[in-house]
Amino acid sequence: MTDSLGIPETAEICLDGADRLEFGAMGTAIGLRDDYDDASLRRLSRTTKHANQARRLLALAEIYDGGSRSAEARIGGVGLQIVRDWVLRFNARGRDGLLDGKAPGPRSRLNDAQRRALVDIVERGPIPAIHGVVRWRLIDLVQWLHDEFAVSLDETNVSRELKKLGYVKLTARPRHHAENEHAMEAFKKGASLPSWQWSGQPSRRAHP
Repeated sequence: MTDSLGIPETAEICLDGADRLEFGAMGTAIGLRDDYDDASLRRLSRTTKHANQARRLLALAEIYDGGSRSAEARIGGVGLQIVRDWVLRFNARGRDGLLDGKAPGPRSRLNDAQRRALVDIVERGPIPAIHGVVRWRLIDLVQWLHDEFAVSLDETNVSRELKKLGYVKLTARPRHHAENEHAMEAFKKGASLPSWQWSGQPSRRAHP
């Protein structure tokens, strides 16, 4: 379906059921960018020289066309978690985000205001019922930056930005959660857990 200007309306994929264990207590609808549609992705799948990119393009074309989640995963030959990651990569970088390895093309940089916003969202952590995750992954922050500022960064550059700002990635189960009864109780209740922690040593080049 298109609007009066012929631009396709935003499609949505809602991940729930078995994915709740990964994404949080509630399913999250993720909109696909509206500068493509199912027909354009199918055309691109026929012209690309990369078989994996073609497979991913066809899976996302099914989303634009209103297909079921099981159909999307079946076409892509993967689980719904992987389909969700494809959606995030596609939204952030377009068709190049569906290539294997590092996506080509120029990369944007964050300005000071965007860095401050990134620090704020990392410090506050995700809200599971809204963001669909209990701890930030790099790909989630890539999508957040794209949604908030229309800035396209890949996971490597987001990680680099965080490290320049003095953040280090925590392990899956930080020791202080095991030792702190209150933190463990919050963890059991589904509260968001930090995945990045300030090291106290920001890079001199960074200006948070």
